[in-house]
Amino acid sequence: MKYEKIALIGIGNIMFHDEGLGAYLVKYIEENYIIPENLTVVEGGTLGFTLMTYYQEYDKVIVVGTGSAEGEVGTISSENAEQIMSHESGIRKTANEVEITMMVEICSFHEDMGEVQLITMVPQDIIDVKNGMTKEALACMPNLVNETLNELLNSGIKLQRKEAKEVTFEDIIEAFANPQIEDFQLN
Repeated sequence: MKYEKIALIGIGNIMFHDEGLGAYLVKYIEENYIIPENLTVVEGGTLGFTLMTYYQEYDKVIVVGTGSAEGEVGTISSENAEQIMSHESGIRKTANEVEITMMVEICSFHEDMGEVQLITMVPQDIIDVKNGMTKEALACMPNLVNETLNELLNSGIKLQRKEAKEVTFEDIIEAFANPQIEDFQLN
């Protein structure tokens, strides 16, 4: 199915090790792929309920972050809004899962809510206060990229890789951990 406006939102707190994987993922896609006009890529970090407007203003919203599905580190789950609200996949254990569930439940009362897809990956560590990712979770990031690209493709968007040298997850994590003033545009 093709949508007019799609938002890809990466969520998570980069200060808690693997918790930031959603933020790293959307930055990776932004740096390595050509983004079409009908796709908005958002590093949602810890914006929480302020992201709710995307659920109402976009035809489809794809949210990527950590999850607590059963399985080993790197296990990926994908749920639509009905599955999120029915708690088919069990009890929500992470702050991201609880917040997304609450936002979907609140937005579902409005007729103008877009389609929502939540893609999560089981992390190794979201407790330790540390920039970066564990080697176990980092090794699984290509699978999460593929899952996200497939969801975009199912939504009518086939991303093309940029011809430039790949910006790696390690590069992205380093840039998040050590931001430089030139990385910010002052308008």
